[in-house]
Amino acid sequence: MPEDATSGVRSHGAPKGAPSKAHDGESRPKVYKEAFVASLRKLNPLHMLRNPVMFVVEVGSAMTTLLAVAVLLVPGGEEPAFVIAVSLWLWFTVLFANFAEALAESRGKAQAEALRRMRRVTFAKRLDESAALSKVRPTKMAWTEVPSTELRRGDLFLVEANDTVPADGEVLQGAASVDESAMTGESAPVIREAGGVRDALTGGTRLLSDWLVVRVTVDPGSGFIDRVIALIEGAKRKRTPNEVALDTLLVGFTAIFIVVCSTLWTYSSYSVDVQGSGEVVGLTVLVALLVCLAPTTIGGLKSAIGIAGIDRLVRRNVMAFSGQAVEAAGDVDVLLLDKTGTITLGNRQAVEFIPVDGERAEVVAELAQLASLADETPEGRSVMVLAKARYGLRGRDIAGGDEAPTARFIPFTAETRMSGADVGGLSIRKGAPDTMFRVVEAAGHPVTAQLREAVERVARDGGTPLVVTRDAKAVGVIHLKDVVKGGIKERLAHLRKMGIRTVMVTGDNHLTAATIAAEAGVDTFLAEATPESKLRLIREYQRDGQVVAMTGDGTNDAPALAQADVAVAMNTGTQPAREAANMVDLDSNPSKLIDIVETGKQMLMTRGALTTFSVANDLAKYFAILPAAFAATYPALESLNVMRLGSPIMSAVIFNAVIIVLLIPVALRGVRYRPLPATQLLRRNLLVWGVGGVVVPFLGIKLIDLLMVALGVSM
Repeated sequence: MPEDATSGVRSHGAPKGAPSKAHDGESRPKVYKEAFVASLRKLNPLHMLRNPVMFVVEVGSAMTTLLAVAVLLVPGGEEPAFVIAVSLWLWFTVLFANFAEALAESRGKAQAEALRRMRRVTFAKRLDESAALSKVRPTKMAWTEVPSTELRRGDLFLVEANDTVPADGEVLQGAASVDESAMTGESAPVIREAGGVRDALTGGTRLLSDWLVVRVTVDPGSGFIDRVIALIEGAKRKRTPNEVALDTLLVGFTAIFIVVCSTLWTYSSYSVDVQGSGEVVGLTVLVALLVCLAPTTIGGLKSAIGIAGIDRLVRRNVMAFSGQAVEAAGDVDVLLLDKTGTITLGNRQAVEFIPVDGERAEVVAELAQLASLADETPEGRSVMVLAKARYGLRGRDIAGGDEAPTARFIPFTAETRMSGADVGGLSIRKGAPDTMFRVVEAAGHPVTAQLREAVERVARDGGTPLVVTRDAKAVGVIHLKDVVKGGIKERLAHLRKMGIRTVMVTGDNHLTAATIAAEAGVDTFLAEATPESKLRLIREYQRDGQVVAMTGDGTNDAPALAQADVAVAMNTGTQPAREAANMVDLDSNPSKLIDIVETGKQMLMTRGALTTFSVANDLAKYFAILPAAFAATYPALESLNVMRLGSPIMSAVIFNAVIIVLLIPVALRGVRYRPLPATQLLRRNLLVWGVGGVVVPFLGIKLIDLLMVALGVSM
């Protein structure tokens, strides 16, 4: 059964793209426990070096731990309870940052485990090259059983009903039903067959029927499932250009504060000597000050934001093989949308019966339905549906009675471009206008002006006309229309608000393309598209500095997919298309490109919002705690302690750790995206996260300080 016949069905009744209930019920305590254990493993300095800001916090935590040991062994320095408390909260800060990253990674572990089970070593029925030339099913004498790990790119293998597919490949012979439920979540089987756009077979899936001869297209360990597992677990997640730029900014801020805090001790010591009074600021206070002023909030959450962005796509059954592609989706300026399956339903539907030369519409419907009884195409079935819906006609009403045994049905073929039936002495045919015009003229009947006008009207409206004849004389025209998907016009308007230009790509002629484009509401279109014209169009947009996204599933789409900044291949597509793309949609739903763009924008907004909040936080903490931190050296600064903090440093350190925990849900869920102009988004971002980032620390630090005072704790 073809996959599109069962779209929307998932095993266990779970909604498409959502984690199974089993995974949700896997108990959150278990997920949190695994994330906590992972956060401890991430304390490895080699891992922490990947995040320079948090590495500095870890070094500061180690320093304060050593200071705590020193003050316990050699009393007389800083207050031991204060040093120990600061040390513990600094370690908590590092752990909470690691926990955020581990929690983001853990959300994909269930799917990764399922895929890993699919990747287990199986046995393959390897064939010699001659099998590629044969048209018959290979016998047992033709294949040799070998472990799947011995298969190499270019090898041939046979896979039969109930066999597990040993490696990724392209189907050379046969057609079969395949179970891909462990990969896509769909309980319904899909069809894989030689030729066309459904010849790609994924290792680890299972054949349910028939047989296939397959050529291996990847080397061991680099198949589709291996790439997906690495992506989900973050094992090979490379930093994107935006992340590198953000890291550079954060490292710059941190380096400045390291220099400032390093000189403050010397300056404080010198001031005490000159004044002859006051206390030198302690090393623990300086380390705590450095951690509080460094951009630890975004430093601790940025990895989680990137992983969660990819995870949101995974939950939509989209595998992005590049974090850069996810970010690019957020910057998309131009969206190339294939007409068939994305903007339209993909199958032309009969929408009208047009009588000509004095016939009645009901008669045209009756004859058209009879001519479609042997037409198994979607168009033929739609004629049957329309005749029944519009006039209540059924097959038994027409072909029943004494006529049924004498009926002879002519199925539709691409060569004849017509279908029909000979019933009760009548010859009824339905087909393309040029074909039917020849049939009519060959029988000595004229092609009337009314018939030509009906055909031309359908074509002008962007439809496809079919002519119906009775005994080689035209009686009417069927209007087939490529039906625009419900709600697509609203979604395209939504993209326009986001500042994205939409381009419909179709192989239809200019007139048909213009009609569909106007009905769907796209900005422009490319008619009679070829691989060369699609590639040329993408390059033109890119030369203008625009970011381009597109979808595709055929080998002829591969060049354009390789050129596009965001390239989404359908899982049902050919191997070249899947290899050229940087994302694969497991559900093979072309319209999902719109969701991918929104996910990319949401990830960029989340990172921008939390970066704004973090910088604003630092500004607030600077004014909140700096006067109090140096009041011991300069008593006059106590007048600037406007918040009247009893334990300024301790309160700030605790707030610095707790705020990361409170923002973890925001990093994982993402900031809600609204389709507003860039200036409005920036203004809103600064108002909510900038002003909020200034206000929250004052309130949070004061609240913690009051709580400490209430508990009788003063540090």
